[in-house]
Amino acid sequence: MCIVYPVCLEITGKLCVVVGGGSVAERKVSGLITAGAEIRVVSPQLTSTLAGLAEEGRIEWLNRGYRDSDLDGALLVFAATDNREVQQAVARQAGRSGQLVNVVDEPGRCTFQIPAVVRRGDLLLAVSTAGKSPAVAAMIRHQLEERYGKEYGHLLDLMFRLREQVLVAEEDCGERKILFQNFLHDDILLWIKYGQWDLLRNHLRAVLGSDPDFDVSRPGQDK
Repeated sequence: MCIVYPVCLEITGKLCVVVGGGSVAERKVSGLITAGAEIRVVSPQLTSTLAGLAEEGRIEWLNRGYRDSDLDGALLVFAATDNREVQQAVARQAGRSGQLVNVVDEPGRCTFQIPAVVRRGDLLLAVSTAGKSPAVAAMIRHQLEERYGKEYGHLLDLMFRLREQVLVAEEDCGERKILFQNFLHDDILLWIKYGQWDLLRNHLRAVLGSDPDFDVSRPGQDK
C-alpha cells in the first residue's frame, strides 16, 4: 500500500491540462480556476459551462482529440475522459515527462489525488481516501461543512491581523505564545458567528492592553 504525502500547491499562473470535456472535467476545471491556474482543456466536445469559459477566454480550448504534445509545459495533468485508451495514453506521457497526473477512476495510475475540500476563506480542510472511496470522502466533507462554518474563516483572518500587531509590539516569544492562546476565548466563535463585535473587541482589548489596530468585524480588509 502506498502512503500519500499531503501537500498544498501554489498553482497561480501555472499551466494545468485537463483532457476531457464532460462533467468530471468541468469539476476539475472549477477547482483549478479557484486556485488561479492557467488551464488548457483538450476535447472535441465541451459541457455548456466549459464552452462558456472558453468563449470568455478563461480557459484555452483545443477542439480536437488528445495528442502527447498537449501536455507540454504543464505542472498538473488530469485525464478525465470516458475513453480508456486516451486515459492510458495521458498517464503514459505524463509518466515519461515526470509530470504529476490524476487519472479519473484509476487510482493506480495516479501520481496525485484530489481530496474533497471545504474552504472557509483561507482555511482549507481536505479529506483524502487515497482514491479508495470518493463517496466516503464526500460524506466526511459534508460533515465538515456542517461543523466548520464561515466564522472559522473570519477567525483565521482575525488571528492573522492580531499576530501582525503582536509581532511588532512584543519581542518575547513566550509572551507572544501566551497572548495568542488568550485571544482564543471559549466564546470567540460565537461572537463572530452572531456579530457580537463589542464583546469581541472588549476581549481583545483586555488581552492586548490596547485596541486592535483594525476593524474586528472585517479583519480581512485593510483599515
